[in-house]
Amino acid sequence: MYYILMKDELDAFTTNESEILEYYHLHGRFGKLRLRLKFLRTWILHFLAYSSPDSNFSIKMQRSRGVKIGKNCHLSPYVLIDLVYPQLVKIDNNVTIGSNTMIFAHVNPTANLFLKKIYPRHVKSVHIKSGAVLFPGCIITAGVTIGENALVGAGSVVSEDVPDYCVVVGNPARVVKKTEH
Repeated sequence: MYYILMKDELDAFTTNESEILEYYHLHGRFGKLRLRLKFLRTWILHFLAYSSPDSNFSIKMQRSRGVKIGKNCHLSPYVLIDLVYPQLVKIDNNVTIGSNTMIFAHVNPTANLFLKKIYPRHVKSVHIKSGAVLFPGCIITAGVTIGENALVGAGSVVSEDVPDYCVVVGNPARVVKKTEH
């Protein structure tokens, strides 16, 4: 039984690695090495940004990872932006993101080959439009657009687009108010 579990885990790891290598067009003899170096770099930059109390420093580190971030934004400490596909996250001007917020540009049941067949890797960009505010503890999933001047309540799980000038709360997040503009 132990051998079977180990074999499945190795197959899941190999499958995931192959998917990511293909996405980044890393082939040949040094593809895996280049991928690992890329992830090491992005992890170090993320680590520096993640625990920094200086929003400008965090933004600079996230931009170095490939995250597109506009002007006059504020990132609180402990913001996690996708570690595998940071370049798929776009944050427009004047956006505020609260502590312990997580933004994912992919979904992938990595260790379970059975579920991977039913729910394959899903990679889609995330766009947070100008003026949006994400209160602490939000989770933003792949493929979501947060509308202009929208508010996402603390602890909300956003799995669908948020319209402009709306307040969303809950799990799953739902519109509770439209703001006047």
